[in-house]
Amino acid sequence: MGTHLTRIRARAAGGRRLRGTLLALTAAGAVLLTGCSASDGSNSADRADKSGGRTLPLPAPAGPTGDAQGAREGEQTGAPDREIAPSPDYLSTFALDVDTASYGYARRTLAGGRVPDPSTVRPEEFVNSFRQNYRRPDGNGFTVTVDGARTDDERWSLVRVGLATRAAEDERERPPAALTFVIDISGSMAEPGRLDLAKDSLDVMTDRLRDDDSVALVTFSDKAETVLPMTRLGDRRGRVHDAIGSLEPTDSTNLGAGVDRGYETAVEGLRDGATNRVVLISDALANTGDTDADSILERISDARREHGITLFGVGVGSDYGDALMERLADRGDGHTVYVSDRDEARTVFCDQLPRNIDLTARDAKAQVAFDPQTVEQFRLIGYDNRAVADEDFRDDRVDGGEVGPGHTVTALYVVRTRPGASGHLATASVRWLDPDTRAPHEESGLLEAGSLDGDLWTADRSLQVAAVAAYFADGLRAGDARFDALPGALPLGALATRADRLADDSEDPAVRGLATAVEQANRLKD
Repeated sequence: MGTHLTRIRARAAGGRRLRGTLLALTAAGAVLLTGCSASDGSNSADRADKSGGRTLPLPAPAGPTGDAQGAREGEQTGAPDREIAPSPDYLSTFALDVDTASYGYARRTLAGGRVPDPSTVRPEEFVNSFRQNYRRPDGNGFTVTVDGARTDDERWSLVRVGLATRAAEDERERPPAALTFVIDISGSMAEPGRLDLAKDSLDVMTDRLRDDDSVALVTFSDKAETVLPMTRLGDRRGRVHDAIGSLEPTDSTNLGAGVDRGYETAVEGLRDGATNRVVLISDALANTGDTDADSILERISDARREHGITLFGVGVGSDYGDALMERLADRGDGHTVYVSDRDEARTVFCDQLPRNIDLTARDAKAQVAFDPQTVEQFRLIGYDNRAVADEDFRDDRVDGGEVGPGHTVTALYVVRTRPGASGHLATASVRWLDPDTRAPHEESGLLEAGSLDGDLWTADRSLQVAAVAAYFADGLRAGDARFDALPGALPLGALATRADRLADDSEDPAVRGLATAVEQANRLKD
């Protein structure tokens, strides 16, 4: 799954499944062949297909599914996992992800005259760095939009699954926040653009938060210390500013101790009715103490599970421990961003964080069911480490992604359709738990093969931007044997031209930044 054409589901599950489930999934795929009318993506999970009078099933059957027989065949021959979607595996399941740190770090690296290490390039984070114009729901949960267009490669199309939460509330309407900032003050944070950036942004943010918000400060170097316990702002902002001003870089980086103390402080200052969150600010270059993300977060699992305290990671620095920060955020039920200058930092701390500290969905997972009568092959772009076993889509004990208001999540697939394909092509569903009651909900959207007749580069502008971002990530990973090239991908030079035109047409600074980064990469890799 992810960077490869969809693989045998038994591997994604991390185990072997029962032979009988092969028949179950085949049957499920056959039921999907019911002719469905085109949809705007607003269908509920149980909506009936009015054209045929039959109800289109949700993507996953009630019981476990998989391709255990195909897995055994691969083992017997010693063959590697197949790159082409094996019949009858036409399901793709993953946890939602709103991280954007990979794209931010890539831009910083390119601006510094270096090509980012391919292992730090996560295509979904490139794509999700750009907001899409999906319709939004009125309350908690998601809308589902499914569309696509033809690429330049024969019979390959790009399919976009778009999920959107409700718009962010007015600052005055959101719940109060209880934010524990865990700040790296190790020696490496002395580099310009690290601790100085964090201090400046925290000062501005402190003045912009509401009087009923609370802030705590924890620092770590070789050991961790609570500099400021949870403090209701009100008339105590001066005390917070003094604590921020006292921060100075010192010794080594014991990130594990910092996270431990941060969660202890957050639990001690826990506020009922507030959004309780730990915000980790670090270059994540851990060099002492526990440096394993799983081990670090296992020790504070009770705080995450019982108190619902999520982790928001903010990466800084030209040298950055991307893998560790990303893993911490995934295991901490949160997400990561990367900031490289004052404008980006102030946007994150002063605009995004205060506005989006609330949650609208917990343990959110998506599942896309492709119709075997119209789809020959498919591949999910990115989400490499967010794979979920197909049968776990409706298992609410299985971890998903946490998503707040104002977010959009985009998943792109390259899809090879069968010759003369017509009718139903795919059903995309999202399942999530209500953040307060933990009640499960689902929403689905449909896509018809006829909707893919248009050319990608004349399609909706936001789809073109998403395509450029995905192909850009693909170009940065080109030449690395661990990653397969995307069908329909453009060379960086041609992609730079596309991005430049989109930037001119949209007059969007974010798209202009993308065009600049693609051009920088083209020069460096030429």
